[in-house]
Amino acid sequence: MERMNTAPKRVRTIPATVQPLNVYSTEYLLKRVAAYCRVSTKQEEQLNSYETQVRYYTDRINREPGWKLAGIYADKGITGTSMKKRDEFNKLIRQCKRGKVDMIIVKSISRFARNTLDCLKITRMLRELKVDVYFEEQNLHSIDPSSEFYISIYGSVAQSESENISHNVTWGKARSAKEGNVFFAYKSFLGYRRGADGKPEIDPEQANTVRRIYDRFLAGDSLQQIANGLTADGIPTPMSRTVWQASVVQSILSNEKYKGDALLGKTYVEDCISKKVRVNAGERPQYYVENNHPAIIDTATFARVQEELARRASKRKVKQTGTTTEQGKYCGKYALTELLICGECGTPYRRCTWTVGGKKRIVWRCINRLDYGKKYCHHSPTMEEAPLQNAIMNAVLKTAQIDPNILQTLKQHIRLGLGAGAGEDKSVEIQIRIAQIDQEFKSLLNSVTAENQQELLTDPRITDLMTEKRQLEKELAEYAAAEQHRQNTASRLDNIFTILDGMKNHPLTYDDAVIRQILQCVIVESKEKIKVVFIGGMEVKTEVEQ
Repeated sequence: MERMNTAPKRVRTIPATVQPLNVYSTEYLLKRVAAYCRVSTKQEEQLNSYETQVRYYTDRINREPGWKLAGIYADKGITGTSMKKRDEFNKLIRQCKRGKVDMIIVKSISRFARNTLDCLKITRMLRELKVDVYFEEQNLHSIDPSSEFYISIYGSVAQSESENISHNVTWGKARSAKEGNVFFAYKSFLGYRRGADGKPEIDPEQANTVRRIYDRFLAGDSLQQIANGLTADGIPTPMSRTVWQASVVQSILSNEKYKGDALLGKTYVEDCISKKVRVNAGERPQYYVENNHPAIIDTATFARVQEELARRASKRKVKQTGTTTEQGKYCGKYALTELLICGECGTPYRRCTWTVGGKKRIVWRCINRLDYGKKYCHHSPTMEEAPLQNAIMNAVLKTAQIDPNILQTLKQHIRLGLGAGAGEDKSVEIQIRIAQIDQEFKSLLNSVTAENQQELLTDPRITDLMTEKRQLEKELAEYAAAEQHRQNTASRLDNIFTILDGMKNHPLTYDDAVIRQILQCVIVESKEKIKVVFIGGMEVKTEVEQ
């Protein structure tokens, strides 16, 4: 029988032999120590601080007994709220993962990271690698498990400081925008340069490139055709590259700065941590500055380009599932691809090449007929290209040769149909009422006291005034858009009649560029008859000679 052990249970402590919290301990013999420095701006005093930090840590590590310099890693002009773009910091982390660093020494947690989650994530990862991070200002070692609580607190404080700075910067930018201060990135903005007075001035050579882009677009060229032409002629892009992209051409065509205005607040940064840039779709105020600088493109031309961009972007697709033909992308090669429409089903025509008896014939056919035969479109004719083009030019010539007085009368009737001046008085009334509402708001704010503050906050007049103002602003924007459309169409009419006037005494040949500028559409009524519709609504029917 075994004897029971009656000795009392004892716990004996085995003391630690290494004291990691003593940074000057001789126990750190041959410890490979790296230092990390960071300054967040490129201002001169900050850069001086950066150089000072580098010298300090180089001297500190080299003087410390038992420490071996594993490198000085320093980022300058880089934010601490994200690990992205901090090249030296990421290089240091890679060295740690390779086992080349035993300890990192840094001035403070805010220099290491201003994002609490990033800070904890990195220190935990380094702790698993047995790499210590010593924060001098807080006298903390990350290798100590109890330090995480303090790191999270100090990290939160650093993050809060960054958020406050970000809010101040955002407020400053919004204030600057409200005052109409426009920033120009001259190095990447085609057409302008900084003038002697610090304000933008037109660069004549680059401005010619901008005008060429606008002219070619209105002449019917696609974005890619314009880009290819600029590349072929050796014209440098806004970034001084040799190859143009269609997206660059589109950005130039849609940028209001080329007409002398500026829209501020197109994008915004979501927050100082993620730094995601969002398109401002109404989440933030925007400010439109008119006549801020000299214009390269006149207002009427710019407006016509915006209309054409919208028209090309909104082209409907007529391809259906299981069919072979599709038309939904702008074609800059043939004007009739955009203009020729079936009079029976309203579907666009498409250019086709037939080979009969070894000879090629160019014809235009209704896309519905191509895809479905006579299922939906029963009688649409196939149109030979040459007779069709001759018929269109005959209609244009017939219009050009009308008596000048008749043309002038027609022009005036079209202008009246556009509603010239309609809504102008109403627009003024709306602006006056908005000013009155603003004055009422100001009066209410001036009447606020400690005693009536709560009462005014619940006053239904405030809600009613805000609702009325929003509705009025919406109506004002609609009137402004209608007036802009009227002016654009009137400008295009002037252009049409100028072209027609120049055709009176000149032999006419079919020209895609001219047709695009003056025609709205061509409707195929039968194989022998078409209806030519000019921009503005003027219609001319003509025979197609076979």
